[in-house]
Amino acid sequence: MTELPLEQVRTLLAVVDEGTFDAAAAALHVTPSAVSQRVKALEQRTGRVLLQRTKPVRPTQSGAVLVRYARQLARLERDARGELGLSGAGEPTRVSVAVNADSLATWFLGALTRVRGLCFELHREDEAHTAALLREGRVMAAVTSSPEPVPGCSVRPLGRMRYLPVAAPEFAASHLAGPLPEALPEAPVVVFDRKDDFQDGFVRRLGRGSASPLRHYVPTSEGFVDAIAAGLGWGMVPQAQAEPLLAGGRLVRLVPDEWTDVTLYWQQWKLDSPALAALADAVAVTAAQELRGH
Repeated sequence: MTELPLEQVRTLLAVVDEGTFDAAAAALHVTPSAVSQRVKALEQRTGRVLLQRTKPVRPTQSGAVLVRYARQLARLERDARGELGLSGAGEPTRVSVAVNADSLATWFLGALTRVRGLCFELHREDEAHTAALLREGRVMAAVTSSPEPVPGCSVRPLGRMRYLPVAAPEFAASHLAGPLPEALPEAPVVVFDRKDDFQDGFVRRLGRGSASPLRHYVPTSEGFVDAIAAGLGWGMVPQAQAEPLLAGGRLVRLVPDEWTDVTLYWQQWKLDSPALAALADAVAVTAAQELRGH
C-alpha cells in the first residue's frame, strides 16, 4: 500500500494555495528546491501528474483529490487541537462554503447566525457549479443543485427555491402586450451571468428556442432584481425577493400560474467535525423554515 507522506501532501496544498513554488517555499519557510523535490516525490509515489505548471499553478484531477485530502486533514487537526485546548490564541475555526447568490441574498445568512464561534469563508457560485469547488477541495461544504454526492461527501436535500417570471408594469405593457410565447423571445431580458439559463429555460417551456439576445448581465442578486424593477428587461426572480415588489406594484407576474422550482442540496465532507456538523444542522433548520417545498 502506497503511503502519502504528510509533509509532501501539505507541500502540494501550499503550492496550490500560494500559486507558485517560490511563494509556497516562502510560506513553508523552506527553499523552492525543497518544495519542487517534495512535489516530484509525491508524483512519483502516486504515479500521476498532480500539478499543471502554469501561473498560477493548478491541480490536475488527481492533484485535486490530494488537495481535498490535505484540507480535510487540516480540518481534523484543527478540530482535535480545539478539543484538546491546544488551539493558539486568535486562531479562529473557519469553515469555507460555496453558495449561490440567490440563497445568499434570501435565506443562507440566517443559517450562519445560528452558529456561534465559527468564522466563515463564503465562495459565491452558481448552484449548478458549487459542487465543482467541493471536488477541487476549495470548500468544505456547498449549497448545490446536484443530488449526486461528490466523492468523499455526504448530501441531503434542503428544499426548493421558486422563481417567478416577472417584469416592471411599464415594461410588460410596452414589450409584452401580444401573446407571451411570441413576445417574450423578442423582449429584452436580464440574466445573472453567462452561466444563467433560467430565462432561456422558461422561454423553451413556452415552445420557443431561447430568450432574446438583447440581454443585460447583472451579476448580483440584488442588482438583478433592481434591474428588472427599473424596466431594463424581464427575468426569473426568487419568490422571496419578488413578493414585496409584486405587492407594491413595482413588478407584475408574466404568467400567474407559471414558475420554476430549483431543488437545493447540502453537500459536505464526510468528516467527524463539530464545526461542520453545527453548520449543517443550522442550514437544515433554516432551509426547512425558508425554502418552498418542505
